[in-house]
Amino acid sequence: MNDPFKKHPNSHITTVHLFLIKKINNKKNILLLKRHNTGYEDGNYSVPAGHIEPGENAIQAMIRETFEETKVKLNKKQLKFCHIVDRFDKKIPESRLDFFFKSNNWNGDPTNGEPSKCSQLLWVEINNLPKKVIPYIKQAVECYEQNIKYSELGFKE
Repeated sequence: MNDPFKKHPNSHITTVHLFLIKKINNKKNILLLKRHNTGYEDGNYSVPAGHIEPGENAIQAMIRETFEETKVKLNKKQLKFCHIVDRFDKKIPESRLDFFFKSNNWNGDPTNGEPSKCSQLLWVEINNLPKKVIPYIKQAVECYEQNIKYSELGFKE
């Protein structure tokens, strides 16, 4: 019998990402994490994120990854699906499905839970992202702001 969790050469790797959103000075801000010592996009900004582990659903993975990376506690009701990016990354190279969720409320103050992988947590205005945001993250934020639920990146036309 085939193992359903064994990587298939044409399958997508599935990841989850979180937009923690809060108002600062009456402007919508998003929490960014600066990648460090990971071997992928180091020095660039992302959001809390990670792979879905075998046996987890996307919500469970998002709750786990958020706590691991920011020490913020979430529950299912605090998460809202907002976007998915279907992408092919030549740097890896693999196809990925990136699920994006948002939360406007959570329990705890974000702190760096993985200093070996993250050098900075930064609140920024969502419409004024720094230049060093990973391209697919930037695309997802822009789509979220326009209420676009699906986008693609990196595939040949």
